[in-house]
Parts: sequence; C-alpha cells; structure tokens
Amino acid sequence: MQTNKSFTDRIDWSLAFILFLFFIVSLVAISSAQTSGQYLTNFVPRQALFYIISVMMIGVLMYFDPEQYKKMAYYLYGFGILLLILLMIAPDGVGQIAAPVNGAKAWFHTPFVNIQPAEFMKTFYILALAKMISSHHEHYLIKTLKSDFYLLGKIALCLAIPLGFILLQPDLGTALVFIAITLAVVVVSGISWKIIAPSFGGVAVIGATLLWMTINAQDFLSRAFGLKPYMFERIYTWLDPYSYAESGGYNLIAAMNAIGSGEVFGKGYQGRQVYVPENHTDFIFTVISEDFGFIGASAVIILFFMLIYHLTKITLQFKDTFSTYVCAGIIAMVTFHVFQNIGMTIQLLPITGIPLPFISYGGSSLIGNMLALGIVFSMKFHHKTYMFDKNKK
Repeated sequence: MQTNKSFTDRIDWSLAFILFLFFIVSLVAISSAQTSGQYLTNFVPRQALFYIISVMMIGVLMYFDPEQYKKMAYYLYGFGILLLILLMIAPDGVGQIAAPVNGAKAWFHTPFVNIQPAEFMKTFYILALAKMISSHHEHYLIKTLKSDFYLLGKIALCLAIPLGFILLQPDLGTALVFIAITLAVVVVSGISWKIIAPSFGGVAVIGATLLWMTINAQDFLSRAFGLKPYMFERIYTWLDPYSYAESGGYNLIAAMNAIGSGEVFGKGYQGRQVYVPENHTDFIFTVISEDFGFIGASAVIILFFMLIYHLTKITLQFKDTFSTYVCAGIIAMVTFHVFQNIGMTIQLLPITGIPLPFISYGGSSLIGNMLALGIVFSMKFHHKTYMFDKNKK
C-alpha cells in the first residue's frame, strides 16, 4: 500500500486546473453579459468572491476522509431536510426572508446573498444515498430479488422526502436533477436488471403519459396534482415557441437567435446584439455562443467533457463502494445540469431554471457544485493505491 506521497502529490491538480479554466470562462462570460444593461450590479467581483469562498471550502473538506463523510451522511441529509422545512414555513411576504421569486419559494434572502437550500441538498442527498446503498450491501452479502426490492424501496423513500419539499416550492427543474441523480446511482448500485429494466420502462411510460396529458388534459392535472399554469406554458413554448413569441416563448426565441447569430467564430467579446433576459445566469451559454461562435461554444462543451471524463476516471480508481456511489451521483448531477441547461437554449429540452455549472452567476449554485467536487478532492486526496493496483499512477 502506497502511503508515502507528499501533501502536494495527493492533490488532484488536473481537476484543479479544469476548475481554474471554468473560473476564467465564467468571469469572461459574466463580464460580457453585463453589457446588456439588464442589471446595474457588477456581478463579476461577486462571482470571483464565490469562487474564492469555494476554494477555501474545498481546503476544509479535504481534511475529512471518506469514512468520516460516510458517518456524517445521514446528519447532513437531515440538516438539508431541516433547511427545506424552514424555507417552507418562513415568512414569504414581499420583502421577507423567503419571498417567492418567479413564483417559486426556493431562496432565503439575505443582505449579502440569496441562499437556495436545494443546491446544497443535492450533495447531502448523494452522500445519504451512497451510505444507504453501501450499508445495505454490507448487510445483505448474498443478493436476492427480495433484498434488491427492499433496497429500491429505501432509495425511493430517501428520494421522496426532499423531492416532495422541492416540488412544493415549486421547482420542477431541481426536482428533475434529484431524479437524474437517483437513476444514475441505481444503475451502478448492483440492483438486478430484472428489476431495473421494467422499473425504468415504467418511468418512461409514466413520463410519456404525463407529457401527453400536459398537452391534452391540463384541467385534470391541475385538479389532481395542483400543477400551476406556468408549468404547462413551459411545455407549450418548448414545442412551439413562435406561437408564444410575445410571452413565454420570448426567452427561447431570443436564446436561439443569439446562438445562431454567433455563427462559426462569433462577434467577439461584448459584441452581442441580441438581448436575452437573465443572460448572466440561466442563459449564460447564449453569451458564449454569440460572442465566440460555434468554436467557443464547442470549447466550453469540451471542457465539460474533460471534467466528466476526469471524474469518471477517478471513480474507477476507488475500491470502496461508498466513494464510488458518491462520485457516480456527482457525475450524474453535473451531466444533467449541463445537458439540461444547454439543451433548453437550443429547444432540445423545455426551459427550466437550471444554471450552467461553474459558469452561470450564482452563489448557491456555484458553492453547491463546488461542495460536491470538494468531496471528490477529499476522496482522491485520501485514496490509497496498492503495489499491484492496475490503476496506480
């Protein structure tokens, strides 16, 4: 077993460099977005401060090893649920601490930064899910369909609690992230495909049915599930934005025009001409595409591929199941965020309030994602290699 590495040799400098590149891309994109004149606030120094805070947080997170994270997993999960409960019961009048934004009661408003508990709950949920599955396998050494069904039921219960609170906000985009995390971890959890295949098939059928009902049975969904009109409008504007060009389809049309107008090489830094609302947060990809064209947009997508590939490579090095499940959940979280955010700007997916990880402006989003990667840094830092380990570097 190799234990004589120096402190600096145990740090994942490749991952640190990838995050540094995201830092540069984020500041350049947000700085360019400032020229739209939508906000008077200069968000660049704030984003830089969020990155500095995140780096300091990662330094603290690296102090703990995987066994300590495993011990803390349920406590952190409970803390996250407590934050979601407090958010629900907090005063939500105009100007109060939990005042709704765009119809969603998802933030604690403070004089310094708006805090979105769900962003941190994602990582707490991944830790709890990983502990639950790894502990289950330690207890049930011989797998059976009965034990797999039991595990699937525990996973469903673990998901249902935060998912319920998030849907009550309501925040459909974040709810979808939790579902994506769960599906990914279930795939690598060792549950028999005799259970997974029909379960996933059932989920697909339910999803297709709900999409059909969204278009053809809105009144029933509103009565049965309390869905809001704006949720239906997002589906309509996704399928046919030009019929809603003056209302819900405006953002999507503007986003597609901005991306298309960048062509191959873009219009240059701050050379944008198409106005896109919230282009420093949810629609930051339109700024990159219009300023730097297909080349710049492709470079950002490649950067995300580099991150996901690197995280996958790290995951394959781990020998303990807890670390493997944690990294699988984090990979799923980042991948879904990227796919959803970029997909919604090109009409591939409906528009949701999901930011582009590590690039969009936002303290809760950035620090929440860096919290997840901080745990990866820690697991890699404390990872031990063995003399005959084929993954030894």
